[in-house]
This record gives sequence, structure tokens and C-alpha cells, in this order.
Amino acid sequence: MSNRAIIIMVLVLVGATAYLLLKGDGDIDMGGEKHGSEAAHMEEAKKDAPAAPVAPAADAKK
Repeated sequence: MSNRAIIIMVLVLVGATAYLLLKGDGDIDMGGEKHGSEAAHMEEAKKDAPAAPVAPAADAKK
């Protein structure tokens, strides 16, 4: 494969990726970790989530 073919293939793939990301209906948030008012809904989700079962302590078996 020639260098020109590789460059063309990379450009086509980059263009297709950009098109799919821009035209897709998904709500993609590339902002990273949220703090403050943006993260308020996460606290509510943690309250609604069921509590993890508590494992017995290792010392209790001895």
C-alpha cells in the first residue's frame, strides 16, 4: 500500500467519524467529570440506588 492510499484512508475515516458524531442523535458529553450544579442529578441517583449488601467481616468467622 502506498503512502498516498494510507493518507486517503485515514482522511476518509476521520471524516466519517466526524460526520457520525455531529449528525448522531445521541447526547454525547465529552466534558469530563462534573462538579457543582451539573452533578446535582448524580446525588439523587445515588440516593435512589439500592444499597450494596454488606459482606461479613473476616474477623467475625474466627
